[in-house]
Amino acid sequence: MNILKFFRSFIYAANGIYHVVKSEQNFRFHILAAVVVVLTAWLTGLSQIEWIIIVLSIFGMFMVELINASIERVVDLVTPELHPLAKQAKDLAAGACLIYAICTVIVGLIIFIPKWSGIIL
Repeated sequence: MNILKFFRSFIYAANGIYHVVKSEQNFRFHILAAVVVVLTAWLTGLSQIEWIIIVLSIFGMFMVELINASIERVVDLVTPELHPLAKQAKDLAAGACLIYAICTVIVGLIIFIPKWSGIIL
């Protein structure tokens, strides 16, 4: 394996993350939400497994948003015109983000509510 190619792939990935942070408001919102969740988790005193679940949820959300942004850009590249299938592709990708976001909120509630109220879900 060529070491230069290997490191170049990291640069390409970092460029992609930079562009999504710069251009996507939802991604920036998820970064802010992640910071709030991590601080809350730290103050709450989560177990190791709870931390693992929180970290996987946060990075999973970042990945889904990156995939959504990728789909949006590919659709825009293929057809700059308004087309029903292009809209549907973008809406489907956004729907995946919404479903995962709802999932992460539910996971967060399952982890945090018992810690704060003593209720076991």
